[in-house]
Amino acid sequence: MNAAEDRHDLRPGTDELRRLAEKAGRELEDASATEILRWAADTFGRRFCVTSSMEDAVVAHLASRVMPGVDVVFLDTGYHFPETIGTRDAVAAVMDVNVITLTPRQTVAEQDAEYGPRLHDRDPDLCCALRKVRPLEEGLRGYDAWATGLRRDESSTRADTPVVGWDGRRGKVKVSPIARWTQDDVDTYVAEHGVLTNPLLMDGYPSIGCAPCTRRVLVGEDARSGRWAGRGKTECGLHG
Repeated sequence: MNAAEDRHDLRPGTDELRRLAEKAGRELEDASATEILRWAADTFGRRFCVTSSMEDAVVAHLASRVMPGVDVVFLDTGYHFPETIGTRDAVAAVMDVNVITLTPRQTVAEQDAEYGPRLHDRDPDLCCALRKVRPLEEGLRGYDAWATGLRRDESSTRADTPVVGWDGRRGKVKVSPIARWTQDDVDTYVAEHGVLTNPLLMDGYPSIGCAPCTRRVLVGEDARSGRWAGRGKTECGLHG
């Protein structure tokens, strides 16, 4: 075992992780996405992962360039569009990453039996908690830091997203390497590197979640306005 691997086996405590996140958030604010991810890979090693909804594989691609074989965690809620599952499978097949699929404790049928059909219509917060939030919290237990594809320009609720922050609920460092990117930046990166994207992005879905709770977005609408439309809900709970 080399020195770096030995360091990564010494897991820091919660206070140390929080201080680390706060310091990095300040120092890396103007850093490139690659520099931010390199910091995460060097700091946490295999205790760092990328989470992906499989709208696109931009962050996974960026991370694979600095950490080949990086874990990419995907939540299979049981309600995804077929295109989303297809994107996950394509990413696993062609990119230098290790795709890990998390699933809820209950199948959709088991959840229907306990809570009644179409819980997502009656209580979307509970449905998200059962099918997204809880599985992710369980799936992240082996990591000290996780990367997301959050961007400040996506919605008002994400406007203050730090490039490195503290996820107090999970006690982990949260890395958002493309927080300062615009949609044009994403599109440029995808075109330059041939990054896999979900086909639904070209079919009126700029933000893709579970099929029952996602609709196409109209011209001039916020990119996330198609998520839980008409329900007064803007986030699933994974990010606050």
